[in-house]
Amino acid sequence: MTDSAAPIRLAIVDDHRMLLGALTEWIRNAADDIDMVAAVTTWPDLLTHPEFPVDVVLLDLDLKDSLPISVKLRTLKTTGVKTVLMSTYSEPAVIREAIAAGALGYLVKSEEAGMIVEAIRAAHAGKPFISSELDLALSADEVGGAPKLSAQERRVMALYGGGEPVKQVAQALEISEETAKSYLKRIREKYRVAGIDVGTKVALRKRAIQDGLLVQVDYHRASETNLTE
Repeated sequence: MTDSAAPIRLAIVDDHRMLLGALTEWIRNAADDIDMVAAVTTWPDLLTHPEFPVDVVLLDLDLKDSLPISVKLRTLKTTGVKTVLMSTYSEPAVIREAIAAGALGYLVKSEEAGMIVEAIRAAHAGKPFISSELDLALSADEVGGAPKLSAQERRVMALYGGGEPVKQVAQALEISEETAKSYLKRIREKYRVAGIDVGTKVALRKRAIQDGLLVQVDYHRASETNLTE
């Protein structure tokens, strides 16, 4: 944190007192750019807290009250508060509903605590945050079984599936070989989670054609050596 930057004013709402205490202590020790100003167990306690409204609220999706999460998110949004949701649920439908209702971040409580700080900072900057684990779950749930790839992942898959070796893929996209390999690893993991095996270059090529990333004529020029890499 720079001297001129104001700290992020954070409130946590969770009805599990042990978790609430642990999170409060951990965040206070982990990030000097986050000011823990409130830690409460109920929604009314948040709204009536003397420090409210804050910059970001880390909100338990599973609070045992009758108020719909969409109402809570709308209330926070109208007061200029950014929200990161925590939950025990990782179902794609629940995540999508929460994001559609206005949450900027979504975390599963079983994930690493370090992601909490990342999510808080992203929300404060107005950027969405979903962990890699949840991103894979969402990708696997895409219509038709094909996972959702980023634009760069699609480029890597098209070039590599078209017969280019990793080195040429990296050069074409102006990235390092290691970065290209990381993209390939993530592409394969997304398809694996979706129940689709693209472990070999041939399998990946066929899938690229099937998903419209590569037309069949594109890879005829590739040599057998390249295709067996």
